[in-house]
Amino acid sequence: MTTVEKLFRAAEKNAELIYAAQEHIWKHPETGYREWNTTAYLAERFEALGYTLVRPENIPGFYTDLDTGRPGPKVAVLGELDSLLVANHPECDRETGAVHACGHNCQSAALLGVAAALKETGALDGLCGSVRLMAVPAEELIELGYRRELRERGIIRFFGGKVEFIARGYFDGVDIAMMIHSARLAEGKTLRFTRGSNGCVLKNVTFHGRAAHAGGAPQRGRNALYAATLAMDAANALRETFPDGEHIRFHPIITEGGQAVNAIPDTVRMESYVRGASYESIAAYNDKINLALAASAAAIGCTVTISDAPGYMSLCNDGGLARVMGDVMREIAGPDSVEFSDEWKTGSTDMGDVSSLIPSVHPYSSGTKGLGHGADFFVEDRRLACLLPAQCLAATAGRLLENGAEAGRSVVAGASPRFASKEKYLAAIERLEAERDAVSYEDDGTVTLRYKNGTSR
Repeated sequence: MTTVEKLFRAAEKNAELIYAAQEHIWKHPETGYREWNTTAYLAERFEALGYTLVRPENIPGFYTDLDTGRPGPKVAVLGELDSLLVANHPECDRETGAVHACGHNCQSAALLGVAAALKETGALDGLCGSVRLMAVPAEELIELGYRRELRERGIIRFFGGKVEFIARGYFDGVDIAMMIHSARLAEGKTLRFTRGSNGCVLKNVTFHGRAAHAGGAPQRGRNALYAATLAMDAANALRETFPDGEHIRFHPIITEGGQAVNAIPDTVRMESYVRGASYESIAAYNDKINLALAASAAAIGCTVTISDAPGYMSLCNDGGLARVMGDVMREIAGPDSVEFSDEWKTGSTDMGDVSSLIPSVHPYSSGTKGLGHGADFFVEDRRLACLLPAQCLAATAGRLLENGAEAGRSVVAGASPRFASKEKYLAAIERLEAERDAVSYEDDGTVTLRYKNGTSR
């Protein structure tokens, strides 16, 4: 029996454990950095399998290592814990609006399946190196105000869970990383690889005006809501300048738009991202957006505070690792089951940050229906969405670490991640961070706009 066949069967033996986890986590969704119950559920089952967990001091999630006792690469298998907020989903949590409308419950279940498969008798025979199993919080970049509060309290340094794990050293020593994200694929396909996806910078924007009676004395006020709507119009006018190949996206929401209908709003808050295909394009077009925000506030005598924070690096799926996983899936699911696409996805994931340091893949598996992040998203086929990814991940880890880790060593040798070290990566993303009062009014009538490093008049 080959390593792939052995681990495929070992995961299948634990199908009911996998399905039970998927269903439980679906019914108990939690958003990013709040996944305490999900963490506890998975931790109990990992520990029952005999794993010793490393838990962060003050955030959800954990990781654990399984060592073969023979030297070789360390392969990380990841599963994400957090849900989305989709308040009109028929099965969302009625108190919070949380629901796993992106299928992270399937990832967590698959991760547990990998853990169980690797503990089966003989699973590690003939392998060298080690496997790190990682349950990671906070992939979805939502509730930015809440995450900013966590940061101000010193609980987190970064808004994304994998970025936080990188900064805390939990990826130190890891040579290869992989995960599988559920989706809806073409008929007969069980795994789909793309070239990669956008990165992003996070924005919290506060427009400041002057309150006044909206009916009796509006001339005495400065309407922060109008400043915000002008800013969105100005940003929209920039869209034709965004190069097609850079995949720039800007999609703001207003989280506070005023307190009373009879008062000119003096404080309006906005959240958004600027997404792009490269670090350079994100930085450049973020400056353009900031200029639009600042100039719009100044146009009607308001001011604006712009807080930018590192979001995610763009994802670049490693070709060598994708070929190894694709070959494994073909052995499991048939010769026509895998699709390699030249598509560039315009969403963002913190798996991009991992891929900027080590060879990584983030492909999609079938088994769900409806639109991701939508009210009609459901797991349709739990075998395709949960069991098959667990089988593929376990068997791929085996393929990478068998025969003296020949395939794993080849992947590492052929990789060319963007950053040579964690330190260089952290320095780069921290350059995206800035907080500035972007408009000031001088005594001589000059208006100063601060929208990037340095000052422009």
